[in-house]
Amino acid sequence: MAAALTPEEKEHLITRNLQEVLGQDNLRTIVKERDLKIYWGTATTGKPHIAYFVPMSKVADFLKAGCEVTILFADLHAYLDNMKAPWSLLQERTKYYEAVIKAMLTSLGVPLDKLRFVCGTDYQLSKEYTLDVYRLSSVVTQHDAKKAGAEVVKQVEHPLMSGILYPGLQALDEEYLKVDAQFGGVDQRKIFTFAEKYLPQLGYAKRIHLMNPMIPGLAGGKMSSSEEDSKIDLLDSAAKVKSKIKKAFCEPGNIEDNGLLKFVKHVVYPMFKDGEAFTVHRKPDFGGDLVFAEYEQLEACFAAQELHPGDLKATVEGYINRLLEPIRKSFDTDFYRELTERAYPAPVKVQAGKQAGGGKAQPAAAGAGTNNAAAAAAGENTPDKLELKVGQIMDAVKHPDADSLCVLTVDIGGGERKAIVSNLMAHYTLEQLRERFVVVLTNMKASKIRGVESEGLVLYAAGTEKCEALAVPEGSKVGERIIVEGFDNTGNPVPALNPKKKVWDKIQAELHTGTDGQALWKEFSLMTLNGDRVTSTLPGCSIK
Repeated sequence: MAAALTPEEKEHLITRNLQEVLGQDNLRTIVKERDLKIYWGTATTGKPHIAYFVPMSKVADFLKAGCEVTILFADLHAYLDNMKAPWSLLQERTKYYEAVIKAMLTSLGVPLDKLRFVCGTDYQLSKEYTLDVYRLSSVVTQHDAKKAGAEVVKQVEHPLMSGILYPGLQALDEEYLKVDAQFGGVDQRKIFTFAEKYLPQLGYAKRIHLMNPMIPGLAGGKMSSSEEDSKIDLLDSAAKVKSKIKKAFCEPGNIEDNGLLKFVKHVVYPMFKDGEAFTVHRKPDFGGDLVFAEYEQLEACFAAQELHPGDLKATVEGYINRLLEPIRKSFDTDFYRELTERAYPAPVKVQAGKQAGGGKAQPAAAGAGTNNAAAAAAGENTPDKLELKVGQIMDAVKHPDADSLCVLTVDIGGGERKAIVSNLMAHYTLEQLRERFVVVLTNMKASKIRGVESEGLVLYAAGTEKCEALAVPEGSKVGERIIVEGFDNTGNPVPALNPKKKVWDKIQAELHTGTDGQALWKEFSLMTLNGDRVTSTLPGCSIK
């Protein structure tokens, strides 16, 4: 098909539905002479969801236009981005990404023999690449590196050096993959302009950059793998798809913040074969079927409120299941189920209390690796006895009777606030404490400290000269649960800690920050249910 296309037709396929193109004149010149070489990279972090069909649809367009396409599994980037993927899981997650993305492309009818798949660590650990990283670091300013990663790298109060390296590595990938263009979301724009500025300073060519729009999630706002209600997983059952679509934000007449419409535009219509149209099935009593040959017709009809949100949801649900069914079938084997468990090990559910007969609590389920170690560590004084939540300090005032203490009012979600007496005033001003997101132990028995009742603890890393409140992962929400890796107690009620048994004292004795600043209990990470780690800039300290 591609051989019969004119250069203008190729350019149209390459650029359709994109939000922005940097270097379109260069693109136009190249397609007149030869096939364009493009790469798309994805960091192997959280599980891919249906929003990944948006770039996959463009990959299909690129192939139709005769482009040579490389898909990069950016495993090293996944680790550098605030350790979103632990080093021990990188290999398994890369295998998972390759399997699921190939299944997605097959679902879209894309021939895999026209694609090249590359793993970042296949070349990013080479002598030549490493030398170029050093060369790049000698010309890039810290300001430009931070600015480039602002929309992509997880932003924290005290950023790690790894996040500053991230944009430079992505820029160098363009040279080492020998491509003409890089494709990504518009959230990558600052990295793309960073690459255009700095690659020529190393003697390398400036590349073309192709940018997709960011489509809204089901709940409005960006679709994210860390927000369960905002996205549909690729392996979700038809029943779960129905449930999520039913709860999706779809305001009558709203065509802007409408994830369903954007998905139809960027995924459903591009997958249609010639003559196929978006068809809404309705009973004759409600006006009968509606057929939209072009997306613009569908959008206009919805904007005019001539198409009910319920009918749009039901129709989109059908198309999503049409895309997901081949993926579900391909992953419905022991091999892929085991791969999924290795790449994304589920936290161990630990039963509270003792077993009948007086034995200690045993894990209800255990996976491989970390989970087996956690299961072995399960006992009476283990962190599943703690109820930890993301909180936000709404107010901070001096303790009326103690100059070194302050009283914090902390929102822990669900309309609940706790008064907590803390010694953090010795290390922060009251203004610095207000609005700060913190990790809160919420199931402490209330007790009076110098005459003021305290209903919990704000956890902090205690250094020899400085103390620092633990940093919650960027994007965390008030009330979100924090668990210790392998000790998931979210399914069980967590009773108040009994001070007479000194359970907290025994658990706290094993809490510390690692050499990389991760908050740990023994060797197990403190994390959100999505796997994002709690951190501190103070390594090697106890946590109190």
